[in-house]
Amino acid sequence: MSGPSVNSFFLGNSSGVNFSIILSPIDEETGKLQLANCSGNKRADDWNLNVTPGMTTSKVTISLSRNLQLCLPNASDCCTTPLCVVETLQVLACHDSAVLAHLLIQAEIYANSSFTGNVSENATIIPNQVFQPLGSCPCDLTTGACDVRCCCDPECTPDLKQLFNESCFTGVFGGDVNPPFDQLCSSQSMEYTPDWFPFLCVQSSLNNTPFLGYFYHGSTSAPKVPLFKISLQTSPGKLFTGYRQGDPIMTEENEYFTIPQQSMAGQCVRSAPVAYLQNFDVKCLTDLASYKEGLPHDVRINSGTGDLIQQNVIYRTITDKGKFISESESLHTAEVLCHNVTFAEHYTLIWKDKHIERINVTVFLGTLCNGEILTQRFTVKFLNLKSTNATELFGNPGYQVGKPVRAANMNASDTFGSLNIWQPAGRGLCTSATYTPVLFGLDSFSGCTLDVDINEDCSLLRGNVTEKLNSLIQATHVGKRDNARYSNLSDWVEIIRLDPFNSDTNVSNGNFKGICPDIPANLNIRIIFADVGTVQGIPQQEILAMQISYSTVIWQFQCGLICENSVSFLPITASVQFIQVPAQPPIPMTRFQMNYTEFDCNRNDVCWPQLLYPLTRFYTGEPYSQCLAKGLLLAFLIVLAAMMSNPWFSELWSSSLL
Repeated sequence: MSGPSVNSFFLGNSSGVNFSIILSPIDEETGKLQLANCSGNKRADDWNLNVTPGMTTSKVTISLSRNLQLCLPNASDCCTTPLCVVETLQVLACHDSAVLAHLLIQAEIYANSSFTGNVSENATIIPNQVFQPLGSCPCDLTTGACDVRCCCDPECTPDLKQLFNESCFTGVFGGDVNPPFDQLCSSQSMEYTPDWFPFLCVQSSLNNTPFLGYFYHGSTSAPKVPLFKISLQTSPGKLFTGYRQGDPIMTEENEYFTIPQQSMAGQCVRSAPVAYLQNFDVKCLTDLASYKEGLPHDVRINSGTGDLIQQNVIYRTITDKGKFISESESLHTAEVLCHNVTFAEHYTLIWKDKHIERINVTVFLGTLCNGEILTQRFTVKFLNLKSTNATELFGNPGYQVGKPVRAANMNASDTFGSLNIWQPAGRGLCTSATYTPVLFGLDSFSGCTLDVDINEDCSLLRGNVTEKLNSLIQATHVGKRDNARYSNLSDWVEIIRLDPFNSDTNVSNGNFKGICPDIPANLNIRIIFADVGTVQGIPQQEILAMQISYSTVIWQFQCGLICENSVSFLPITASVQFIQVPAQPPIPMTRFQMNYTEFDCNRNDVCWPQLLYPLTRFYTGEPYSQCLAKGLLLAFLIVLAAMMSNPWFSELWSSSLL
């Protein structure tokens, strides 16, 4: 623990459970942890314990209430040393004087380093890093305080440096701003040095090294552009000539059209731009205290060609809130505060070519009260104008990243198929898990757990697991392209299935209680695709093949702390991997390229093709046209010098003067 507060969670029902905190539970004489007892309370010295109860999980917060500022002259209630707090805490959860759980916390908290002195109005002159380093200690980032692992920081005392003396930052960031570089003549070593090094080495002082300007250019600064607003556009009515896939959709006020979406870290971003032709379906958790309204529905959208589109909004009321509401506290009194909020928003954008024709929005409203957790849902779906039903008929002949992979069951009268992975919920059991479609180009990994009895028959267990895994793939073929037609068999690729058990596999029946070998617990889906061309500059991908295989494991009953339970868990997983291959086989290497590597820049230190480096395409310091012009001028001067050094040129020059 390095901050003034820390959170933890207590799993299980917290009714009747007493939480307490104990300060310094380690015996100073023996150095051992003292025996825990339930006689404490929720406050110990400057430490406070706060518990937020829930149905299955309770949030436990430990916070420090003392002042963490460094002491000024003649001041009290402050930190006398930079290392302000060094204490050991123990949090107990007791029921009827019996300890259910305990948590040991080692707190090492430093004093705050906020600057409280007078601020000088003199402007700081930032040197140009092209000619001199910006600072002698780049890792010194905090004024008036010691930066951890920054050994060149003058604010770090010798006592503090002993804490991280063995793990200091190295290189330029650690203070070595002028290290000797390999091309320097003085850095020549006796080992691994070519014979021609003395002729091509550089004679230079360490004040002029390639490390100048290593971080930022001193003469430039980032422009202050408002969040989610483009400053280069001056006329929002005439934004551009059309959207391309992935372009952010703009509003009348020349700002991004935003809808809550999920980030890569799994959190919901409330103001995330909507990208053209990219569907999504996200769920966000919120409560009444943290609820915020999104973008108003009266905002007009730029169609992509200069026209403004008004959203067609339909409001509906949620009658069954069980799918959206989960109670965190059992508060059902007349004094509970409730508000009418948005439960779900479904956007349907009708598009054609590079512009949007219209936008239909369906908003579901309901009542949210204190103590309730709301699972909001936001969906965006793009439909082509030529569509006559809910089926998407894309004009693009290939897949786009993030689109669901199309599947078909050619052995059934209804050829519609599905290709899914699990989306666990709650405790992660397979019985409560839902499905989510496999999205093209996105590798994914999901799973759930099965309840398995200690006396489970191994053959029945294998069949049950195989049935669960096969339920994810209700298809025999996948579409080569996103616009594959069910009536045309050539638009589809048959799924290659590698059965977990065949005639060549010896499956053990498992004669030991609680142990079952050869359980097909892992489903592996591999999809091979390739780029087949572009449409309006957008790459188009096509699926070439798909294979399904299984990986087996040995299941063994797990007792845990006690072996009273007769039920254990078996995790089963499903992974999806997209493998891109070239549309055409690469040109094989010749025997000369395989045997003679001195002309291969990737496998040789000397790269002869880059001998005239400034005149080649490898040099990107200047535009190629300028490099070519300078090269031709240099060649002209060399030819002119050669001509003037020839004896016949001097004779011709002398005769012309006569």
